[in-house]
Amino acid sequence: MSYTVAVRALCEFTAKVGDLDLRFTPSPSAQEGMLGHRTVASRRSAHYQSEVALEGLYQQLTVRGRADGFDPDRHVLEEVKTYRGDLDAQPANHRQLHWAQAKVYGWLMCSKLGLPEIELALVYFDIVSERETVISQVYPVDELEQFFNQQCVLFLDWAEQQARQRQARDAAAKALAFPHAGFRLGQRTLAESVYKAVSTGRCLMAQAPTGIGKTIGTVFPMLKALAPQQLDKLFFLTAKTPGRKLALDAVQVLHASADLPLRVLELVARDKACEHLDKACHGDSCPLAKGFYDRLPAAREAASKVRLLDQRNLREVALAHDVCPYYLSQEMARWCDMVVADYNYYFDFGALLFGLAQLNQWRVAVLVDEAHNLVERGRAMYSADLDQFALKTLRDTAPEPLKKPLQRLNREWNALHKEQVAVYQAYTHKPDKLLHALALCTSAMGEYFNDHPHALNGELQSFYFDALQFAKVAELFNEQFIFDISQRDPLAKRRFSRLSLRNVVPAEFIRPRLTAARSSVLFSATLSPRHYYADLLGLPADTAWVDVESPFEAAQLQVRIIDRISTRFVHRQASLEPIVALIAQQFERTPGNYLAFFSSFDYQQQVAQLLAQLHPSIPTWHQSRGMAEAERQAFLDQFTQHSQGVGFAVLGGAFGEGIDLPGTRLIGAFIATLGLAQLNPVNEQMKQRMGAMFGAGYDYTYLYPGIQKVVQAAGRVIRTQQDQGVVMLIDDRFAEPKVRPLLPRWWAVT
Repeated sequence: MSYTVAVRALCEFTAKVGDLDLRFTPSPSAQEGMLGHRTVASRRSAHYQSEVALEGLYQQLTVRGRADGFDPDRHVLEEVKTYRGDLDAQPANHRQLHWAQAKVYGWLMCSKLGLPEIELALVYFDIVSERETVISQVYPVDELEQFFNQQCVLFLDWAEQQARQRQARDAAAKALAFPHAGFRLGQRTLAESVYKAVSTGRCLMAQAPTGIGKTIGTVFPMLKALAPQQLDKLFFLTAKTPGRKLALDAVQVLHASADLPLRVLELVARDKACEHLDKACHGDSCPLAKGFYDRLPAAREAASKVRLLDQRNLREVALAHDVCPYYLSQEMARWCDMVVADYNYYFDFGALLFGLAQLNQWRVAVLVDEAHNLVERGRAMYSADLDQFALKTLRDTAPEPLKKPLQRLNREWNALHKEQVAVYQAYTHKPDKLLHALALCTSAMGEYFNDHPHALNGELQSFYFDALQFAKVAELFNEQFIFDISQRDPLAKRRFSRLSLRNVVPAEFIRPRLTAARSSVLFSATLSPRHYYADLLGLPADTAWVDVESPFEAAQLQVRIIDRISTRFVHRQASLEPIVALIAQQFERTPGNYLAFFSSFDYQQQVAQLLAQLHPSIPTWHQSRGMAEAERQAFLDQFTQHSQGVGFAVLGGAFGEGIDLPGTRLIGAFIATLGLAQLNPVNEQMKQRMGAMFGAGYDYTYLYPGIQKVVQAAGRVIRTQQDQGVVMLIDDRFAEPKVRPLLPRWWAVT
């Protein structure tokens, strides 16, 4: 039974010892790392070989990878590592891992070329100063062969276990039956489309109505494709916590329906997994980081025996072995079959799952749940902000070594104000002088943190990470970004501003991640119009598209456009009484549970107060700003099978999608807004930029995202084929010819 492992994965398994230590961080971005490698290669001889593919065999274990560089004239193999900060602060176990990788590559190169010995060199490249530090040693081939064999022996038992598990997984998935008595209407079409997409290696956009069972309808066919398509991993990516829960629930249904040896992992954010938020991630501070890699093998072995590693189960395993739950989850991402995680774990700059897939050359399939959210989430991932007031606070309290770099940065920042003629101003070019000062500042901060690891917390750390993100985004700046400056308080004596690098179109960053997978499936109830998502998400030209038939009858949902009311800002005051009367009349006609959606908290509050004043007998409950998870659940708990009342919420907020209130828990919705984004200078800049690129700036900025929120909110009403309900779309613009085609086909709108 053969097994293949990447050189880096092999060494990380066998050669990591001692403490978890994140003090020698943050590591350079992927772009900085690639640039550093290219710079090193450009300084070598004409015969120098970069990215040399190597492969070796030990019993049934195949080890493969790409050596960073090889000089055939001098027989020197180089392992290049980019870094920032003080190299002397690098922990010894980091260096040990680097030597292990170099030795394995050294043996593979000697074996390939028949060399009796080889010089191995660790090349540490400082991305700020561009200086190289080279540490080299000549190794005889016998010593390298012995080292290679030792690593393989250490890994072989695990590899055999992994191979057996995969064989059992594939056999069980092949025989897996759909876990319910039958497919819902439209669900079979969805499942067949997903299976066909992964079988042909294409991307798929699937628009499928809310309530069809999209989660099980996409996961099931992907599992059936595991063996035929030789998939290594399945990534189920979600925008919000409820999406993760639905995926994990679907897995539990599948596990209950068959003996399916499928290892499933839930990845959560670090602040939700960390046991000691007040401590730093190194052995001198956190007890779970002390000796982490020494205790990891036993924890990994125990975790591998748990089929569903959700947050609770993984935490139990981690704490039983005194290791950090968050970093155990990152380790198990290498060994699980299906990973359920937030979008950022695959699409962000330093995305863990995408990085692992590329490094290990995994054959993966990607499911993107509620994919309409990926536009805004993608923009946020590739954008950055800096706040000058935060810089002022740091300048007042910063340690002495950082005062001059921070002052220099502030001077360049103030110089930008000389070009500023308005409270908000956008620019077509990035601030190069400020960026140079920022690079010097982050370099000084990085060195300081290496020397003073206990300082790596609080406001200083927060600004440092913001500055690094700003510098990363600035490297990518082009016509698909906006650089703007906003004055915090134009009336204040001292001018403080906020700098923003805003991504407008995330397509160029999302496309490579979609196409790197065997198949990427983006599904949602709202993916219309098709071209809007294709343009902004960078979907390849051969992307398949399916608009799944609804399982619901038009008679189940009464959709009414109330075109006698305008909810435009200038008409808002005049709309209050008519909306209250509409809600009261409907509630009197058909008592039950309703949701009322508005464009803002202020608008919602005005209507709610007037309803309470004029109709005090109607129970109401309200969404408030910044509700915690427990408060959101308490809001939803008001909707019971036997309760009656109106819940007031903001469109596009926590209750506009991803909640399930079947039966009489919700029988209607009032949507008093088109969901249009606020008219402000930033959105107007977005409109101009997208108008120049796509010729439909207003539609791309305001109309399409707004109607998508409306349809999502309306989708809360009908959840099963037995549900009955009403949706009232309150605004005359819903009747406009360009709006009606954006509403679901199965609705019978009156």
